[in-house]
Amino acid sequence: MAKTNHDPSSLVWSVLRIALGYIFLWAFLDKLFGLQVATCSGKSIGCSEAWIHGGSPTAGFLGHATTGPLASFYHHLAGNALIDWAFMLGLLFIGIGLFFGSWIKSASVAGIAMLALMWSSLLWPTNTPGVDEHVIYILILFGLLATNVPQKWTLKIPFVKLP
Repeated sequence: MAKTNHDPSSLVWSVLRIALGYIFLWAFLDKLFGLQVATCSGKSIGCSEAWIHGGSPTAGFLGHATTGPLASFYHHLAGNALIDWAFMLGLLFIGIGLFFGSWIKSASVAGIAMLALMWSSLLWPTNTPGVDEHVIYILILFGLLATNVPQKWTLKIPFVKLP
């Protein structure tokens, strides 16, 4: 049965897409400007940990919070400028692609890759063995890839065509 714009699943998938896009965009903005949530927590907005003030968006987490068998691999990546740029551009691309619905499929693939790496840096999740929010987000992104449900509230960016 073909899905139509009146199907409630279109609304559900659109809200999930936008919410997940917001999570990625917020992470990007917080790390860029130090908005006192994860970056500069307990300090003033725009502290020295903000990327625009010379902080590294990967140094704290990859340098200190990684656990499990891959921890030493991730520790070596911490603070690397190339990794910082790739991480921040990834957050921005995934956030814009999902939030605005511009590049849903490409942003979903990139998001799955980024979240799988984040999940592998925290082996094993402490709250529930094997499954944490990264896995749930990955499942949502796989859902966006697998469904052909029409998306509501999208902004098509002209001249930029991605799969």
